[in-house]
Amino acid sequence: MKVLPIDKIAHPFACKKKNIAKKKKAVVLFSSGLDSTTCLYWAMAQGYICETLSISYGQRHVREIETAKKIGERLQIKQHFVSLNLPWLASGCSLTNTTEKLPDVSIEQIKEGGIPSTYVPGRNLLFLSLAASLADSIGADCIIAGPNAVDFSGYPDCTPDFYKAAAQAINLGTKTGVYEGIEVLAPLMYLSKAEIVKLAEQLKVPFELTWSCYAGGEKPCGHCDSCKLRAQGFEQAGVHDTSLD
Repeated sequence: MKVLPIDKIAHPFACKKKNIAKKKKAVVLFSSGLDSTTCLYWAMAQGYICETLSISYGQRHVREIETAKKIGERLQIKQHFVSLNLPWLASGCSLTNTTEKLPDVSIEQIKEGGIPSTYVPGRNLLFLSLAASLADSIGADCIIAGPNAVDFSGYPDCTPDFYKAAAQAINLGTKTGVYEGIEVLAPLMYLSKAEIVKLAEQLKVPFELTWSCYAGGEKPCGHCDSCKLRAQGFEQAGVHDTSLD
């Protein structure tokens, strides 16, 4: 299987002053989930010098930060960790408010649309802003993130339109963006979860180190949207998920 083509979302003048002989540097938004880990391994396979950015924002599955550290240490890459203390993120959000119950619905209901209670207000806008600041400070050529608009929970900040608008803002509002251009790459945007699993297998992603579950327990709960979409992806791909061993 070939590495699947990516969806490039970039400023029109992103390559205006690029030195094509220079090895490219990327900031990878990294949660240690299946999608972001696949993006990281994909970026390294493409020859990018990667630095990761992992963010604590009060999520109940904060253990993803520990798994991110383990993967980063294995790959021997530079990692950045940021903590946000924004109390309003917990308002009506079951991902940041442990008194709220996580949704437990069928795959069909997940994909019917609507915004579930796990939506974190403006999360990807915050994440991309932080990634843009880091990219601007280190002179990175691109930001790589793992949004998906196929098998996902209906979050408005995971859509192509949002990422196109965010990429334009980043290139208008940063020094590197204005003078050189910062690409915003979303390589998984139009892939099904099964296609993501197959790509991850090809890239030799250590599934056993990735963490996707929203509940954040010792083992994946198997009931949240993320667990169900991940399980369906592995089943359809015909690949064994070693995180369940």
